[in-house]
Amino acid sequence: MDCDLKEKARQLRGDIMRSLFLAHSGHPGGSLSCVEILVSLYYNEVMDYDPKSPRKPDRDRFVLSKGHACPALYAVLADRGFFPREDLWRLRKIDSHLQGHPDMNKTPGVDYNAGSLGQGMAVASGMALAGKHAGASYKVYTLIGDGEMQEGIVWEAAMSAANYKLDNFTVLLDHNGCQIDGFNRDVMDVGDPMKKFAAFGFDCVEVDGHDIDAVTAALKAPVSGKPKFICCETVKGKGVSFMENVPGWHGKAVDEDSYKQAMKELGVDIDG
Repeated sequence: MDCDLKEKARQLRGDIMRSLFLAHSGHPGGSLSCVEILVSLYYNEVMDYDPKSPRKPDRDRFVLSKGHACPALYAVLADRGFFPREDLWRLRKIDSHLQGHPDMNKTPGVDYNAGSLGQGMAVASGMALAGKHAGASYKVYTLIGDGEMQEGIVWEAAMSAANYKLDNFTVLLDHNGCQIDGFNRDVMDVGDPMKKFAAFGFDCVEVDGHDIDAVTAALKAPVSGKPKFICCETVKGKGVSFMENVPGWHGKAVDEDSYKQAMKELGVDIDG
């Protein structure tokens, strides 16, 4: 793994934790689990985007379908220059453009208004289909959660994407095994995502979701005639020992003691 990007992931986790602590609300677990996935997309010459022109027509699109993990996306967008880093400390404040789910009408770099789980994947597949019809060169990427796979709309979108041979469309799964009510296996077992997406007609690959090189290689691998599915095996709350693999940290507010301990483990200054 590129040492600079590994360090970048650590810094981003610090920004995520600080923004959540100052907000006194939010979703730590799923934000921390998807950091390397976002780093692979935004730092490794995978996506074509321009912070100075966030709505340029030929940009690649990214849809955060698991919208509650937006603190991770916000941290990346700020670091890439879409808006000032200081905006992160206003997360979830009434007058902030950074709310608990992303809003493309308020936040530069956001391509989708996240809401009910499952809808993002359907919207992203529609974006990819629109690109095909228009003969556009852009690609569309979406990040979904494994609890989100319990939504029927995910499978309608998967069927549609395969039917229309959307090889400009990539679905990344943050497969951390947890959701708000507990472990996926105890709530509603989602089974083997690789077998399911392959059965729907996707080109599928499984990677360590915290290995930036592996995720990047999967993103850059060529595909012909099929949409791509990348199953990223991750750890809920990655990087903070007492949050790792603990479903209770899905949407738990970060208190001062937890914040100080998390930042100490991450090796990040609590004052930013």
